[in-house]
Amino acid sequence: MMTGALYLLLAVWLHIRPLSGGLLKLEGELEGSNVISHSQGLVGRLETLLLHGNSSDVSLRVETADGDEVKLIQAHALVLSLQSPTFSRMLQTRNSSTLVLQESADCVAVFEKFIRYLYCGELSMRLDQVTALHKLAIKYGVSDLQQGLTEYMSRNLAGASASGHVVGWYEYAVVAGDEGLKTTCLQFLSWNLSFVLRSTQWPSVSAELLLALLRRSDLVLQSELELFEGLEAWLIQNDPDSLTVENALRAVRYAMIPPQELFRLQRYSPILRRYHESVRDLLYLSFQFHSASPMQLAKFFDVNCSLFVPRNYLVASWGTSWVVNNPMRDDRSTSFQTQLGPSGHDEGKRVTWNALFSPRWLPISLRPMYNEQSAMHQSQAVQPPMSAARPRIIITPTTSSAEFAGVSFQKTVIVSTRQQGQLVVQNIYNFHQSTEEAGDFLAGADLQQRSSEYLTEGSLHLHVIIKPLYQTLIAIKK
Repeated sequence: MMTGALYLLLAVWLHIRPLSGGLLKLEGELEGSNVISHSQGLVGRLETLLLHGNSSDVSLRVETADGDEVKLIQAHALVLSLQSPTFSRMLQTRNSSTLVLQESADCVAVFEKFIRYLYCGELSMRLDQVTALHKLAIKYGVSDLQQGLTEYMSRNLAGASASGHVVGWYEYAVVAGDEGLKTTCLQFLSWNLSFVLRSTQWPSVSAELLLALLRRSDLVLQSELELFEGLEAWLIQNDPDSLTVENALRAVRYAMIPPQELFRLQRYSPILRRYHESVRDLLYLSFQFHSASPMQLAKFFDVNCSLFVPRNYLVASWGTSWVVNNPMRDDRSTSFQTQLGPSGHDEGKRVTWNALFSPRWLPISLRPMYNEQSAMHQSQAVQPPMSAARPRIIITPTTSSAEFAGVSFQKTVIVSTRQQGQLVVQNIYNFHQSTEEAGDFLAGADLQQRSSEYLTEGSLHLHVIIKPLYQTLIAIKK
């Protein structure tokens, strides 16, 4: 049986909660009544109980299904029951002082860390141990640990990507049914796909994840050709079934690949030569797109389908990188050129763009209104607070042209930050002319602080992309 001292120790531990300044407050005590805090010492004594097995009344035998790995842990039924509803049920129905727990090998390896968390409320871990601990948190109903590990994975995707863990975390989230983690990992992989394509984790991507990525328009990568080459490498290495190959190849946006590269792929790509019939119609439409003006093509084909919708391409013909040093200092501007469109018909045609970054732009609705009478008493006008001002980017062409007919230009601004030694995409904003349309451009970002999560060494790292979107001029049958 549990000693009276241990019962008292745990009762005090659960009955007090910290106040500011290190003091603690009893749950039933009036406001303003404080007591001295010895909580750290209390946690230390609980850890000692676990370490030495003092007053232990239950033994945990943790083993794999084949019995190759076995760990014995001396524990205390009261602690386990208070921290885990699953343990509570198991302990109520046990007929022995030993609980036999079957776990996978990765969970057996971290089980002592998991039990220590139940006693001390903290644990240390490596990136490759996170999913095993998360599985244990779910199985034993330790919701605080489960939530903490999910948040940890979401905050450490950059480091996990460098070490090849993000793909594994995504696959784990699918199995665990953690939609939040699944969405976060998928977004990270999509926004940093160029890096992923060149990493050791790319071949381990599942067919389900591969198709989920290929269907997205927010992929950030050098070009559609880079995506095709990465896909081809994956298909050759994994050798999936024919249906998976065909679905993957049909998700490539061939119209975004220059015609000379399409000719080369048709001749030399082993995958495209083998499955040419599966994508013949898409290649035909792509060559049509490159041989006629978009306006002419729009009279006969639906140019709103994904084949003609660009992703976020980083090559120079689609936009420019822009590093804004000390962004809160003053307004900045830059000019750059892009192709008129990806169509081979428009090859050589360029559009010049002006971009203006304003760190403290004030929405019209918040600006003070002046008339002739109030203009004489400007000092009496109510000025909006500086906190109402926010960053804004405006992007406009230097000239208009008849060649713009039938085309609208979507502007995309990618904000990147350095996390754990590598530059990763922090956010993506899409708009027609001004980031004001996005509504949340750099919302909550404190650009005055060099430590801001949006700044790298005091600078704002942007990449501006201009994406032509074509308008269909025929009635589409539904």
